[in-house]
Amino acid sequence: MSLPLEGLAAVVTGAGRGLGRAEALELARLGAAVVVNDYGQPGRDGSGEASAAPAEQVADEIRAAGGKALAHTGDVADFSQARELVESAVAEFGKLDILVNNAGILRDRMVFSMAEDEWDSVIRVHLKGHFNTTRFAAAHWRERSKAAGTPVYGRIVNTSSEAFLAGSAGQPNYAAAKGGIVGLTTSTALALAKYGVTANAICPRARTRMTEDVFAGLQQPGEGLDPLAPEHVAPLVGYLASPAAGRVNGQLLVVHGGMVAVVERPRVQARFDSKQDTFTHDELDALLTPHYAGRPEGETFGAVEVLGLKRG
Repeated sequence: MSLPLEGLAAVVTGAGRGLGRAEALELARLGAAVVVNDYGQPGRDGSGEASAAPAEQVADEIRAAGGKALAHTGDVADFSQARELVESAVAEFGKLDILVNNAGILRDRMVFSMAEDEWDSVIRVHLKGHFNTTRFAAAHWRERSKAAGTPVYGRIVNTSSEAFLAGSAGQPNYAAAKGGIVGLTTSTALALAKYGVTANAICPRARTRMTEDVFAGLQQPGEGLDPLAPEHVAPLVGYLASPAAGRVNGQLLVVHGGMVAVVERPRVQARFDSKQDTFTHDELDALLTPHYAGRPEGETFGAVEVLGLKRG
């Protein structure tokens, strides 16, 4: 019996640790050949001995389990290095079928205290990094589709966050980047559908090196899998990368702790029409002020309730 991703080639960014590592291992377990990307060079372990770069370590894990893997240590936020990443998959495995964008950093601070470089670096790695790899993967699929005269197989799984959905007071840069990723995802889904490509975004909740401070107060269970383990997220990524998810496109899903929630698209809650050629201040005051007067204090467009989602 063949595996769901057998014969397919994938790129996973930020895959040296945490979520990306779990996702790369899952794709390989399902049969995909994987380019493991993580920005970082060889270092030293606790004893001072030389250690392989994180991407190479994960690639070694995949190969040791009988899979195919290639390590790539480039910076996906750099346009030319993102091109090299996609090209490395095509050169090594003959094509690219799956792109999982996961690479990211945190520079948390309140908006009134945030430095320019703290804003720029987070937007660069998350949002530009997602765009860069998507741009070259999309060109690859478009060229293949035009040459074949038929749709090809392509899957993009992007990483957004509940910080975008609910709002996160101390993460204006991160929330903005993750919201931008959702916009990039829905735009890409519409643009590439005719070529056979789907694009979806996930909002994972997991205990990783990047989020260790966020979840520092939540203790791991004494036995069993930690509800915040990245391994809870990886199976959804594997599914979205598979042929079974062919009709799932332009969607946003929350995943953690053995739970997946499908997020409904925004809908118009109320509409007001001017009785004149255009609105005046007084007319808007008469319509909108009473509308918001009855709304709960502190309610915004953010869906704070998603933070309460958990496995039933």
